[in-house]
Amino acid sequence: MLVKRIIPCLDIKDGRTVKGTKFVNLRDAGDPVELAEYYSHNGADELVFLDITASKEKRKTLAELVEKVARKVSIPFTVGGGISSVEDVSILLKSGADKVSVNSQAVRNPNLINELADKFGNQCIVVAVDAKQINGFWKVHLLGGKIPTDLDLFDWVKEAEKRGAGEILFTSMDHDGTKNGFANDAISRISEISKLPVIASGGAGSIQHFVDAFKIGKADAALAASVFHFKEIDINKLKQKLYEQNIRVRL
Repeated sequence: MLVKRIIPCLDIKDGRTVKGTKFVNLRDAGDPVELAEYYSHNGADELVFLDITASKEKRKTLAELVEKVARKVSIPFTVGGGISSVEDVSILLKSGADKVSVNSQAVRNPNLINELADKFGNQCIVVAVDAKQINGFWKVHLLGGKIPTDLDLFDWVKEAEKRGAGEILFTSMDHDGTKNGFANDAISRISEISKLPVIASGGAGSIQHFVDAFKIGKADAALAASVFHFKEIDINKLKQKLYEQNIRVRL
């Protein structure tokens, strides 16, 4: 059985790490390179960087950030934000990223997943999905949650898997930044309908929330931001508690 992973997420805006609640009300959380180095030496299994203001003009800036991070960390890291082509991915992987995350552009052009998986291999293609409940149904949202779609979360996960995704990063917009716990019912269902590793995101506020994500949600990894950035939860202590709950982690 694979060990469960703990993954800090760094949302990047204008070169700084930021964090909000339900995708709004952003506040500064520090320098991304310094945070990355800290996490690399303090228990994180992987890192995720999401450029939330990504644009073609900023691709060079993101690649430069990736190069700086790659020189400082010894753990795998994923980069996402505005990725729309094989060229984008090639630049980021050459700059030092281990995996890339695609989100809105993959919904708009699902064949992008096929192209990236064929070119670079499934193992480095993470499909990120932002969703919230509308009238009791989980619906996929685009552009940092700004644009709702009629696309069903679970249908999209199954399609992404068929097209070559290697991993699913699911963020519940309803839970993001609330610190009330992960959307374990939805995470569990994704785990049941897909063979892909599932990263749970949105809602971490306590150690018990991570326990629940693994035991109830059946997640393969749990991602969080503010509780790590603002030192509310220490990753090494978190992993020790998970180990005590018979959850396999890398200590």
